[in-house]
Amino acid sequence: MPFAPLKNDTFLRACWRQATDHTPVWLMRQAGRYLPEYVATRARAGSFMGLATNVDYATEVTLQPLARYPLDAAILFSDILTVPDAMGLGLSFEAGEGPRFARPVRDEAAIGALEVPDMDKLRYVFDAVGSIRRALDGRVPLIGFSGSPWTLACYMVEGAGSSDYRLVKSLLYSRPDLMHRLLAVNADAVAAYLNAQIDAGAQAVMIFDSWGGVLADGAFQDFSLAYTARVLSQLQRQGADGQPVPRIVFTKGGGLWLEAMRALDCEVLGLDWTVNLGRARTLVGEGEGGKALQGNIDPNVLFAPPERIEAEVAKVLQAFGRPHCDPSSSGPTHIFNLGHGISQFTPPDHVAALVAAVHAQSRALRGL
Repeated sequence: MPFAPLKNDTFLRACWRQATDHTPVWLMRQAGRYLPEYVATRARAGSFMGLATNVDYATEVTLQPLARYPLDAAILFSDILTVPDAMGLGLSFEAGEGPRFARPVRDEAAIGALEVPDMDKLRYVFDAVGSIRRALDGRVPLIGFSGSPWTLACYMVEGAGSSDYRLVKSLLYSRPDLMHRLLAVNADAVAAYLNAQIDAGAQAVMIFDSWGGVLADGAFQDFSLAYTARVLSQLQRQGADGQPVPRIVFTKGGGLWLEAMRALDCEVLGLDWTVNLGRARTLVGEGEGGKALQGNIDPNVLFAPPERIEAEVAKVLQAFGRPHCDPSSSGPTHIFNLGHGISQFTPPDHVAALVAAVHAQSRALRGL
């Protein structure tokens, strides 16, 4: 189905390292529990999965933050664990406990039985992408996403979130062959999943390597980075409307490996709040083959008063430095975001202060 022309392409131009008149801003988990309207919609849906698997509800909550704030992109409302759920692991969300799998994979038989799931099992996600894209009516671009192969493996082996990653790391060190088998299936499944989102209307895609930073040096390269690269190598380069689709990789705790990540076949690298944007720009943001950078204010800044939020926004923008301003060439660009997902306890008015500060201050940096 044809989609409306894009009215605000600032985010996409920044992904492609093209000059923009302001620094675009969107927030990880921008559709979520900090908004009272989201809480009300989830109550109507009855559960998180009831919300995520219902096209109308998923569309509604994706658009809720855009009704409040002049954000420069929307991100699909879904969960990073839909792919292993489609593999038959039995995903559920317990109140106060987060995601849990009824059938974790921890031995040779379970891992040997894994295969890329039938994408029809995830039809609700792709239907939501198309519905959201139509509802946006060209207002801003829509970002699709998935968890990284390694991050999915953490949940698949542990069965839930973990404080020490004991089970998944035990498997990695004792049976690296099984871990490589698990990650290969995950990578191919994630690639198929993201391609289906692109076919449905996603205008950019993001890989969340949320737990890459828990790995040791060497293990990160072998068990996370290599399989993120495997996903990227399979992704379609054009969307449903024939436009090119930029690819974003975010590794929480990945600042140690920025130079290695420069070689990834993607357009944008997301950074957590531990990384200095100026240093990252020097390492991976300049020159031929440089990446656009996304991030990276500490989400807890949003608990400070608005005037302190504005001051911290200024620090982030100044750390990146003067953005690329020549419309005739490409160069270093910055997409403003948090260094991780927004907290459910964040005051909504503080988000408004953040977005306004980013837009105003970044225009001033450009002399506009």
